[in-house]
Amino acid sequence: MKIYKIAVIAGDGIGPEVVDEGIKVMKKVAELDDRFQFEFTYFPWGCEYYSKYNKMMDEDGLEKLKNFDAIYLGAVGFPGVPDHISLWDLLLRIRKEFDQYVNIRPIKLLNGAPCPLVDGSRDTIDMLFIRENSEGEYAGAGDWLFKGKPEEVVLQTGVFSRKGTERIIRYAFEIASKEEKTLTSISKGNALNYSMVFWDEVFNEVKEEYPDVKTYSYLVDAAAMLMVKDPGRFEVVVTSNLFGDILTDLGAALAGGMGLAAGANINPERSYPSMFEPIHGSAPDIAGKGIANPLAAIWSVSQIFDFLGYEEIGERILKAIEFLVEESAVLTPDLGGIASTAEVGDRVVEILNQNVQQVI
Repeated sequence: MKIYKIAVIAGDGIGPEVVDEGIKVMKKVAELDDRFQFEFTYFPWGCEYYSKYNKMMDEDGLEKLKNFDAIYLGAVGFPGVPDHISLWDLLLRIRKEFDQYVNIRPIKLLNGAPCPLVDGSRDTIDMLFIRENSEGEYAGAGDWLFKGKPEEVVLQTGVFSRKGTERIIRYAFEIASKEEKTLTSISKGNALNYSMVFWDEVFNEVKEEYPDVKTYSYLVDAAAMLMVKDPGRFEVVVTSNLFGDILTDLGAALAGGMGLAAGANINPERSYPSMFEPIHGSAPDIAGKGIANPLAAIWSVSQIFDFLGYEEIGERILKAIEFLVEESAVLTPDLGGIASTAEVGDRVVEILNQNVQQVI
C-alpha cells in the first residue's frame, strides 16, 4: 500500500476550519480505497506564528517540506500582519523556492451554484486557467529610491524570462492538445511594449509546434469583458502571474463565488512538492464562527488526487461537491444555506460513502 506524506499548513483565519473538512474527505477516500493511505504532518506557520516569533515559518521550513508528496494550505493573512509580509514570507516563498511555476485554477460552474450572469450555465462557464506562477509581475524585483523625499520613486519590475514564459505556455498547449480544447493567451502587448510583446512572440513561436490546437489571443481588458459577455469562448487559458490572479477572481465570481474556488501550485517535474489551496483567503471576519464554506478546500483535495495520479477519484470528489450544491440541503450561508462548515464536510463524506461503487 502506498503511503502519501502530506504537509498541512492550516494557516490563518478560516484556514484551519476548511482544511479540517478537506482532510476529513481525504481520510474517507483512503478508507474506501485500499491502494493508499495518508500521513499528515501539521506545521503551525502563519500570522499567529509571526506574532510570536517574528517570522511566518521556520528558518529551515523549506528543508522540512521538501520531502513531502504534497502541501495542503488553508489560508494566509490576518489583521496586524502586513499582507506583503504574510504573502511573501510564506506562500510566495514556497511557490518560488519549490519552482511551482504552474498555477492551475478551474473556473467551472457546477449545477446548482449561483451565477450572476442571466444566461450563465454549466456549458458556457467551464474554463481552465494556467497561470504563470514564478516570475512576471510577482518576481519581487524593483527598488524604492529617495524614500520619504519629494523625489521618491518606486520601481516594480516585471520579470519575463524565455525559460519561464516558454515553459508555462508549452504546459498550456500540452493540456489543450490532450483535452482537444482551444487555448487562449491573454496579455497586454499594446501597452506593455517589452514584457507582453515578448509574451506574445513566445506564444506564437510555441503555437507552431501544436497545429492541432486552435488558439486565440486577447488583451486583458477585452478578456475581462468577454468573460462576462461570452464566457463560453474560453476553454484553456494561459496568462501571466498578475493577469491570472485578477481574472481568476472574476472567474470565481462567475462560478459560484470564492467559496468554490480552488487552486494548485504545481512543480511538473516533481523535483519539489506541489501545493494545493482554496484561494478565498483567510476571511478573518467570519473566522471561528463555523460558517466558512469548505467546498473550495475540498475541491483542492480533488486536485491533489489528480496530481497523485488518481484522476478518477478527483473527478468523483468534484461530482460529490456538485451533488451537494445541486441538492441544496446542506449549504453554508454564502451559498444561501444555514449549515456549518463541518456539516458540509460531513455531507460530502456521506455522498462519497453512499456512492462508493460509483465514486471510488
